[in-house]
Amino acid sequence: MGHEEPVRILIADALSATAVTALEQLGAKVTVNASLKAEELPAQIGDAEILVVRSTKVTAAAVDAASSLSLIIRAGAGVNTIDVAAATRRGIHVANCPGKNSNAVAELAIGLLIAADRNIVNATVDMRAGRWRKKLYGEAAGLRGRTLGIVGLGSIGRAVVECAHGMGMKVVGWSRSLTTETAEELGIRACATPLELAARADAVSVHLAVAPETERFIDAAFFDAMKSGAIFVNTSRGEIVDHEALGNAVAKKGIRAALDVFDAEPAGGDAEFADTAFANLVSAATPHIGASTEQSADAIASEVVRIVRVYLETGKPPQSVNVREKSAAPNSLVVRHFNRVGVLASVLDVLKEAGINIEEMENTIFGGEGVAASCTLRLDERPTPQVVARLREADNIIQVSLK
Repeated sequence: MGHEEPVRILIADALSATAVTALEQLGAKVTVNASLKAEELPAQIGDAEILVVRSTKVTAAAVDAASSLSLIIRAGAGVNTIDVAAATRRGIHVANCPGKNSNAVAELAIGLLIAADRNIVNATVDMRAGRWRKKLYGEAAGLRGRTLGIVGLGSIGRAVVECAHGMGMKVVGWSRSLTTETAEELGIRACATPLELAARADAVSVHLAVAPETERFIDAAFFDAMKSGAIFVNTSRGEIVDHEALGNAVAKKGIRAALDVFDAEPAGGDAEFADTAFANLVSAATPHIGASTEQSADAIASEVVRIVRVYLETGKPPQSVNVREKSAAPNSLVVRHFNRVGVLASVLDVLKEAGINIEEMENTIFGGEGVAASCTLRLDERPTPQVVARLREADNIIQVSLK
């Protein structure tokens, strides 16, 4: 990107020292403030050009306060803690690190599954209180040969499939994009609907991304379809599950819930947890630690460094979630020209005078000497023959074609 001064990076959560050093070696000036809270970020973001966050929320107020910000990196997969709409309005890239924590989350999902089946948490609590209850806790269904239903088959869901197969479990799955061919490749049975999956499964593990269409996706109808005494595991996001319906299913159907995520989670890593009544209903509970392993942290840190490096080199960060993949503009204008100063500026001036907006533009240089080039522009309006004629008459233009 050709910065005359070092690019300024603010890291608002914990990131490995190795990653910080690697960012500094890219020529960046890095500030680390791992204790920043969401309400403090607007006052602290200053002139940072790149913001790296993990759990710290990035509100519209923080985006609006950042005069120089051009890239926000979520050191994780989900971007629900970032006001993406506010960033998009300001032309700020939002990038994430999908797939880097898949194994960590999958491992915890399987751990919670086993904990719910074997009642590990309650057995531990009783033993710490001096109660040896072998008869009660020795009664477990076991998991080998049982059917695990996986809702959502992205990278984490697929990692859970692999773990479940290693335990000798049968797997059924559902996602909007799951095809028969993909199900066969994964060695699972595809369910036509989430309710079919709920009815077939002895245990369910949820791995959906947060989106308007997935809010309270797992609802009362889903729990009604589940078998009595089945296990329910959620390591995705609390918003995806109707917790009132889950509580009723635990009380009335004996559903054994094991959760890493909740409706109202405290901010920060050490805080009071208010919903103790709900925590006492479930078989196992952890404080949103699915991605929290050293292996995951190292992989995510490496991806953050890669995103920054590519962005500094090209101006386009990989994994950007708020850039339109392909312009909907119907008109493509190709201008072959001599690679000289001011040629493209003259093309843009002609289009500007004609009131035509450019939605995408890419200029390709030919050969080692770079004498000639070809520029492709996606336009929101088709240029008239008169406009095309003006372009063809301009200096240093080789050819103009309209697709």
